[in-house]
Parts: sequence; C-alpha cells; structure tokens
Amino acid sequence: MPLPDPRPTSGTGRILGPVNARHPVGRVWCVPGCRVVVVEDEALIRLDLVEMLTEAGYEVVGQAADGESAIRLVREYRPGLVLMDIKMPVLDGVSAAEVLAAEQIAPIVLLTAFSQSALVDRALAAGVQGYVVKPFTKADLLPTIEIARARFDELHRLRDGVADLTDKLETRKLIERAKSALQARFGWDEPTAFAWLQHAAMDGRVPMADVARRVLEQAPDGNT
Repeated sequence: MPLPDPRPTSGTGRILGPVNARHPVGRVWCVPGCRVVVVEDEALIRLDLVEMLTEAGYEVVGQAADGESAIRLVREYRPGLVLMDIKMPVLDGVSAAEVLAAEQIAPIVLLTAFSQSALVDRALAAGVQGYVVKPFTKADLLPTIEIARARFDELHRLRDGVADLTDKLETRKLIERAKSALQARFGWDEPTAFAWLQHAAMDGRVPMADVARRVLEQAPDGNT
C-alpha cells in the first residue's frame, strides 16, 4: 500500500477489531451427550463409573487403566470431561493430570482416598477442577462433575477476555505509532492522521491495525 499524497484528507469510519465468538454458558446440570474419558485401574470401579455416567446421560467415549493411556485417549477423543483415579500403574493420575491440565483440553475430576490429600493439593495446583473422595455415590459424583465443567468454562472465558484486552491494547499502541509516523512525515495534525488511517482501512476493507503496520513498515527509518 503506497503512502498517501501529503495533502489533508478527511473521512470517517470505525476500527475493525477482533471478534471473539462466545457461547453463553447456562446451567449445565447432567447435560446429555457430554463426552467423558474414564480412567481407573480397578475394573469393577471403572464399570460402576461408566454405568453411573451413562445412566445420567453422559457418553463414555474412552476407558483406560493407567495415566499414559489416559493422556493418549484424551488427546485422541478431545472429551468434555476426564474422570481419573489418582493411584494407577505406569503413570499415576496426578502426573497425567498435570500433563492434560497444561494442554487445557477438558476439565479433570480426580478420584481420591482420604490419605491422598498431598497428591490432591499437587493436582489442584496443576489445574485440576475438582475431586471426589472414595467411596462415593452418584449423588456425590454428578454435582462435582458439573461444578468442574462450569469452572473450566469460566476459566476459558476469563482467558479469552484477557487475550481480547491485550489485543486491543497492542492495536491502540500500533495506531498511535502510525499516527506519529504520518504526522512526522507529512506535517499533519493528529486528527488528520487518524482520519487517514480510518479512511485507508475502510477503502481496503482491512483492520486499521493492518494499515498502521504498513505505515510503520514504510516509515523512513523503518520504525517510530
């Protein structure tokens, strides 16, 4: 994009910024079809968990008996929830949870015994959304699951909001630098420089930040 003829121009427009598509999150109590990976090395407990979840309307898409298999299944199926025991062979549930929590694929609920409080603290610090103490009933399990899912969704909305604010701040800084470059090069005042950026963005049907970057790339010193 060539730089403008250095004669005052005018125009109106609006800054085109990024849009975050957000889905409203309402009450998510026992949502039918929520996909779950169940990880438990004791077969009878695992079968009970699958039965509880299926009766409540969840869809169990994968089952594993160790942490390594859990990581592989979660990465493959991208479920809406991971329900995982702490004490398991090959790789324990806390170590597996630390890996999965860092990847932010799905909320994680751990199954634990009273004697495992130190491990639970470690898992919560890594980003696990909740835990259930054995022995448990369906009445214990389902509310914990849905609270964990709600926390996970809220965390993602907060992260999206922070990213959006950061993008807006960076865009504002970029536009300010571009205005200064135009003022220095053509002797314009600030309103004229801003109006040109707006008009160029509208004419090119591109975000104003893209126009600002091009202005800065073509500045005499390459930077302002």
